[in-house]
Parts: sequence; structure tokens; C-alpha cells
Amino acid sequence: MNDNNANSKQESHVLSVLVNDHPGLLYKVSGLFSRRGFNIESLTVGPCEIPERSRMTIVVSGDEATVDQVMRQLDKLIDVVEIERLPRDYDVERELILAKVGCTSQTRAELLQIAEIFRASIIDVSHTALTLELTGQQDKLTAFVNMLEPFGIIRIVRTGLIALERS
Repeated sequence: MNDNNANSKQESHVLSVLVNDHPGLLYKVSGLFSRRGFNIESLTVGPCEIPERSRMTIVVSGDEATVDQVMRQLDKLIDVVEIERLPRDYDVERELILAKVGCTSQTRAELLQIAEIFRASIIDVSHTALTLELTGQQDKLTAFVNMLEPFGIIRIVRTGLIALERS
């Protein structure tokens, strides 16, 4: 029995989408994904180098055919100006994480040492918690979170991926 789906490779693909900055566009894009059953792993939107435009970084999982279909569907939206698939081996990727971690006077030094090892910034300090900021690749942030877990993570906020193609 030959099953094509078993042979199709499910990977993460990074799309950089230049859009006209209009209210409701994010709703249209997310609606397009949900109506067609596409999974968004990450979606980050922000202003870019062109006035009145924004850049979306969308990480979508699927095989080549699925990603091609996503790109065709996005291209049909009137406010989408440009879509580019970034090659994972030839792009610069970063995420940002803010983590509030419980601490005591006994654990503070160890947390500061972990922050130094990962080159995290200390954003806020209280008697019972530290808030740390870290920027890096996904695996670095995951390792950082794993190191913080024994101390008691109070809250984490993670941006999702942003990426640019290398020059």
C-alpha cells in the first residue's frame, strides 16, 4: 500500500509577508488559516521600514504543497503586498521571552548566575521574584525556560519568531 501522506514531510516554514497596515487585516489572515485548517505555529506582526506597511512573520507547519497553498491563499488578500518564504538555513531568527520567576534570598544568586550564563537581562527585582528578558533562537529560549522551572515560573510571555533573510 502506497500512502503519499506518510511520505510527505511535515516541517516548519517561515513566511515573511509585507502587508498594507489596515485595521482588521490580522483577523483576515488568521481567519484564512482557520477556515482552511492550516496550523499557525507562530504569528508576529509589527511596523517595518516602509511607512503605512507592516511585516508579518508567520511560521506554518506542513509539507511543500501545504505551504504553497498557504502562500497562494495569502496572495489573494488585497492588502498583501509581498510574500517570501525564508530558507531556514539562510535566515536570521530570534524570539523574545519575558519570564517572572519566584526567588528567595537563598536562590537569587543562582538565578543571577543562570541569567549571566544565558546573557539574559534583569528587568525587575522584588523580594519574591525576578523578571528576566532573553532574546535568541528558539532552542536557547527553551533551554533557559528549562533551567528556570525548578525555581517556580510565575509567568512567561514569548513573542514568537521574527526572521530576516541573510544578506
